[in-house]
Amino acid sequence: MRKIRWGILGCGKIARKFASDLKWVEHSVCFAVASTDPNRALDFAKTYGFEQAFDSYQKLVESDVDVIYIATPHGFHYEHVMLCLNHKKAVLCEKAFALNSKQLQEMVSTARTNKIFLMEAFWTRFLPQYLKTSELLQGHAIGSIAMISADFGFKASEPPAPRLYEPRLGGGALLDIGIYPVFLAVSLLGRPSQVTAVMDPFESGVDRQISIALQFSSGALASLNASLVSDTPVEAVINGTSGRIRLTNRFHNPSARLYLSSSDAIEKEIEVYREHGNGYQFEARHVQECLQVGATESPMWSLDSSLLLMETLDRIRMACGISYPHLES
Repeated sequence: MRKIRWGILGCGKIARKFASDLKWVEHSVCFAVASTDPNRALDFAKTYGFEQAFDSYQKLVESDVDVIYIATPHGFHYEHVMLCLNHKKAVLCEKAFALNSKQLQEMVSTARTNKIFLMEAFWTRFLPQYLKTSELLQGHAIGSIAMISADFGFKASEPPAPRLYEPRLGGGALLDIGIYPVFLAVSLLGRPSQVTAVMDPFESGVDRQISIALQFSSGALASLNASLVSDTPVEAVINGTSGRIRLTNRFHNPSARLYLSSSDAIEKEIEVYREHGNGYQFEARHVQECLQVGATESPMWSLDSSLLLMETLDRIRMACGISYPHLES
């Protein structure tokens, strides 16, 4: 099996977590990293064992890298994904994949037209507790889904980082953390038939807090919340017609514990596979499996799935008046 040469575009916090997890991925090569700050790139490469460090993203896409993990803030994802795709490089891009559906549709069209692998790095989709949850639901362990509730909130520092409140960067709770509860509902229930939302804005106009209600054609409902001003439980509950699944803090990452309650309301913990690392190795392994067989899309988290998620996020923004003026002028 051939080695897969990884490149990382951007050297922030999440890039460091991803890079440290590559040591748990067989047949991976820490090949190259790029930052607009050359010292930062060099330090990153030295810390995580990358063979090359570049002081520009252009140099990275012109290298012999096989796949590039994009770890910049989501306000830059469209620009950076298109740069990689235009140089025929496979891409794993952090969520949120883009700022709106228009950007994402162009990214997807470019990848599909040129038959280049592209996937949103929605790590939760590949984590053991999500896979076990899906297995339980497919086995009708709780009957049909009736209602989902999920939250994600933390108290941001004062003043908050620009990426959290600046419209040009796609700031706000929705795209930064609200995307996780929305993902959970949409990935399990499909396209909402109705979207309602209210939000509390920063002075910049994007959301500090947001509360979302989704209705689905099956009759199922979802109540979702995200906040940048309050620490919330960061839990998810999937209520069915004959039981309940509960994912504890933090429901979207490997630390979550999974509990199943049947109709008698007795809750029992369901064992979930655990291993070392931050949890990013699961999506990295999947990307390598796709590349090894020449796939250009993931069978587990398809581009259509990402498009549906982004469409839903757009509908939520429209429902409560969140706008990114530089994209809508």
